[in-house]
This record gives sequence, C-alpha cells and structure tokens, in this order.
Amino acid sequence: MPIISSGVETEMVIRYQIGTNAGGSPVFRQKSFSGLKMDVSDEDLYEVATTLFDLLEYPLVSVTRNNRFDLAEE
Repeated sequence: MPIISSGVETEMVIRYQIGTNAGGSPVFRQKSFSGLKMDVSDEDLYEVATTLFDLLEYPLVSVTRNNRFDLAEE
C-alpha cells in the first residue's frame, strides 16, 4: 500500500522572552503563524521573524518551522 505525501502548509513558531520571574528565571512566550506556503524558504521565514522582533521590546529566542502534509493511499 504506497502512500502519497502532499505538502499542505508551513507554520512558523516564534519563541521570545517577556522578562524574568521573582527567582530570576526567564519567562518565555510563543506565537504561531500558520497557513504559510510550503515553498517559503527557511531564510525568508527567519528574516520575517527577526524583522518583526526588531520592532518589539522582547528578545527573540528561537524560530521553528513546522511543515504539514496530507497522507493518502495511492
């Protein structure tokens, strides 16, 4: 039973630090941007994330790319 994999969308997840707690440990949040095209390059995703966070007061911690695929029988 061969399976066909079709790319559906890409999601960009941005993790950033909003401050520290009473003990001095960092406090993180994340924001997801879904519905992005599969053919967007890694460089473009990263550039968008860094450009957005240059405008905000919070430091960018990480950028993650999640690709979603539909699977079906051939």
